[in-house]
Amino acid sequence: MENRKIVLPENVKKIIETLQTHGYEAYAVGGCVRDSILGRIPQDWDITTSAMPQETKTLFDKTFDTGIEHGTITVLLDHEGYEVTTYRIDGKYEDNRHPKEVTFTRSLTEDLLRRDFTINAMAYNNEEGIVDLFEGIQDLQRKVIRCVGNPTERFSEDALRILRALRFSAQLGFKLDPATLDAIIALAPTLEKISAERIRVELNKLLISKRPEYMEAVYEAGITKIVLPEFDELMKTPQNNPHHCYNVGEHTIAALQHVPADPILRWTMLLHDIAKPACRTTDEAGIDHFKGHAPAGEKMAKAILRRLKFDNETIRQVAALIRWHDCRMAPEKPVIRRILNKLGPELFEKLMIVQEADTMAKSLYQREETLERIGKVRECVREILDDGDCFTLKTLAVSGKDLMELGVPKGPKIGECLNAALEEVMKDPVKNTKEYLTEYVKTLM
Repeated sequence: MENRKIVLPENVKKIIETLQTHGYEAYAVGGCVRDSILGRIPQDWDITTSAMPQETKTLFDKTFDTGIEHGTITVLLDHEGYEVTTYRIDGKYEDNRHPKEVTFTRSLTEDLLRRDFTINAMAYNNEEGIVDLFEGIQDLQRKVIRCVGNPTERFSEDALRILRALRFSAQLGFKLDPATLDAIIALAPTLEKISAERIRVELNKLLISKRPEYMEAVYEAGITKIVLPEFDELMKTPQNNPHHCYNVGEHTIAALQHVPADPILRWTMLLHDIAKPACRTTDEAGIDHFKGHAPAGEKMAKAILRRLKFDNETIRQVAALIRWHDCRMAPEKPVIRRILNKLGPELFEKLMIVQEADTMAKSLYQREETLERIGKVRECVREILDDGDCFTLKTLAVSGKDLMELGVPKGPKIGECLNAALEEVMKDPVKNTKEYLTEYVKTLM
């Protein structure tokens, strides 16, 4: 027991005290206890109890069965849900994912024994303080991720814990206990049995952590070989080129550290050079070239993100940024208006962040010149937006209706004329008047 005080939210306190008043044990458990000890604000408060699910349900007015077969009931208080789970013992795991059966127990010790890492296997209530049976507090102080009990057994129970260990390591800046790391390396192939959705969630949490460079540790542990084999090819691909001082994988890891913790930006940087191994050629002077890697990377990124079950909007944005990431656009307004037309202002700004990060992860060769050009492009964008320049059909001074009134026939010809008019206006915004464009369209009829 530890006398350290944790401030419980009022509703969490109320649920625990209600269960205790009726003769049951109850504690806040897991990540909320860990984060409270670390001085972090918990995202969720999970409660564990000796009460059976049906017993829990009788004590509260509003509940619903979240996962009653696994002992979990959601209690509603003030329109907010709190998961309350009965102490349980997991039966034999036969697929590295799910226990064959779950047995409820009245023993807190048995419940904590089934949890993944020592730092997640602590419980707390106001009466007893922190219950720490596996030196979780000590591991927090040592900054170590260590399995509860035998790491081979823990990872064999649920292979996703292999990736979770690296994710927690990245989020917290902790090292892996040697025995835990050994088991990870040995059992990494069992991640093949884990669904793409669960893999995606853990990879995403790692990537948007403060330490996305821990992707290298994921690679070194043999995990990317299973969940993202394309990344392994990056780590094996040299870049004998004046612009580069790293191989492709090392460059990728460096680039990740130069963008904010935004999922779109982090996944873009992770995959922006994904096609370089396939596109690599070497000239007679021994210089490597990667012609066409951006459009090829767009296709590969789409396939990878679909495989990981990403939503369509994320796929669209990441793919577009990869397609354009190597575009060395001149700081000229007609050029930039055309790209704004393709991307929109928000995605264009993300493209600037991507290009800056890409540059910062290269050699010093022409770095200052490249950053200066990107800065000038940004200035152009600001002026275009401040001046209200037209770069979309939406703000064009003529519409499809206007063209039909001019006599342009319905069908593809309307679109052709509108796009031609937009092209004129993107060259020179002054031409965005109904009078000028009406006369211009007449020349196309």
